Amino acid sequence: MSSQSADPGDVYVKAGTIVFGLGALATLVTFVPLFLHLTPLPTAAYWLSMLMPAGFLAALTGLFLNARAQRRRVEASGAS
Repeated sequence: MSSQSADPGDVYVKAGTIVFGLGALATLVTFVPLFLHLTPLPTAAYWLSMLMPAGFLAALTGLFLNARAQRRRVEASGAS
């Protein structure tokens, strides 16, 4: 492992992973009653499923921030 400091997008990637996981769990929970022919959950439960694409977007943003920071480090080390 390298001893470099954390990249600026690491927080976005970690938070996005957690939010994506919560959204995936909410999606599973909302669809189980439909497959088992139980009473569907309220609409608010379906809105929680929208955490999945929001988490994906946050993690993707973090990856782009990390790539840009890495490119800047490479350019700075090559310029000196």
